[in-house]
Amino acid sequence: MRSFTILAAFFAAASAAPSVSPRDDGLFTPASPGGIEDVVVTQENTINGTYHSAETQVIQSSDIATRAISAALPLKFVNNASNGQVYAYVTGLDSDNKVVFIKGDGTLVYPSSGGSGAPVALTQYVSIALPGQGSTFQLTLPIIVTSGRIYFAEGKLSFFMVRTGTGGDGVVQPSPTNLKDPSSGTNWGFVEFTYTTDKVLYANISYVDFVGMILSMSLTVKNGATQTTRGLGAGSVSKICSGLADQGNSDKFPWSKMCIANSAGQPLRALAPNTYDSINPADFQNYWSGYVDQVWTSFSQNPLTIDTQSPAGKVQCKVSGTQLTCAGDNRGYNKPSAHDIWGCNSGPFERQSADNDIHVAVIPRLCAAFVRSTLLAAGGNNQPGPESSYYKTNPTHHYSRLVHQFEVDGKGYAFPYDDVNLDGHNAAGVVSSGSPDTWSIFIGAPPP
Repeated sequence: MRSFTILAAFFAAASAAPSVSPRDDGLFTPASPGGIEDVVVTQENTINGTYHSAETQVIQSSDIATRAISAALPLKFVNNASNGQVYAYVTGLDSDNKVVFIKGDGTLVYPSSGGSGAPVALTQYVSIALPGQGSTFQLTLPIIVTSGRIYFAEGKLSFFMVRTGTGGDGVVQPSPTNLKDPSSGTNWGFVEFTYTTDKVLYANISYVDFVGMILSMSLTVKNGATQTTRGLGAGSVSKICSGLADQGNSDKFPWSKMCIANSAGQPLRALAPNTYDSINPADFQNYWSGYVDQVWTSFSQNPLTIDTQSPAGKVQCKVSGTQLTCAGDNRGYNKPSAHDIWGCNSGPFERQSADNDIHVAVIPRLCAAFVRSTLLAAGGNNQPGPESSYYKTNPTHHYSRLVHQFEVDGKGYAFPYDDVNLDGHNAAGVVSSGSPDTWSIFIGAPPP
């Protein structure tokens, strides 16, 4: 656990409340697509595989069994996008941990960096041109794939290969945070998946890092049952960006800058705060400071009870000196910064190998309470709090609030610990089965 819309859709979404036009200068962050010299290789946008050859290799469907573990999972790509040619890209690691792309006819493409430590453009034709709106493209996933992604884009995407420090080959994928990435001006998104040697499929839609091209999916299994993750509705990027602009007008923080726009000023994607933080960390560095101070003051006077929702049960916590400490915990928690709260994986929320079960359980519940601003709400001395108390006060995680507002079925994480809930609500945008029959992905609008 990790849309480009027409201008009319933006105004339709914003009609219920005053909002700022997407063409207003300075409202959104502009994408500035560059060339290969602007590609930035990071851990977040690279999938590392083992080295296979100094040259790109193409394996026809008849020869697949000689190269990878064969499979036969039917896929359907349903094009509900409103305009433009949509392309799909299927990629991941094969059963030998080698980077592979799968073409629409089942051909395997194994791209190579040629040993280059600098990014090398993938020039082999690996995109799948989907038919027009309302049509379905069908193919079969012919091999076992781990760390898989299926990208969809209104236009072509650019991928690159690079020799890794461990001697393998890595594929550098489009980056949502590099404003000069060659694909930055294109509307794109992806679903993540793993299809194991036991023929178990795990597939996920997540909004933890950003919201891009609107995608949803369903999985039918061999007993006839169907699992569905509808995710966000059509036009949600514009609606979220409108809501972020309104929030910025209200509290004077640059929420709308989390929206990345094309050259026409139309929003392509909305970045989550933890992702935007890597672009402009100063914009929200003091956003949570006053709230954190109030929390520390409150729980230096009164205890905080955290239900670990585990055999450890409920634990009593209290601020003493500079730290919040919990009974039975192996270490305390310092005040979190904005960066810590956005990501839930640094500062007091960073896990260590020596942490005991109580500490491992408290981290997600404490960070979720900050993200949702429930600690100072009525009854906030008991965490997790009820869903009715989420995002009701400022400061709060307004990106997460808006994502959940526009989700059709409430599924799709908006921050890393969105699965922390009192009432057992399942926010995971996951489908999975050990006996999958057909996996369908819907582009542009969810299934009915």
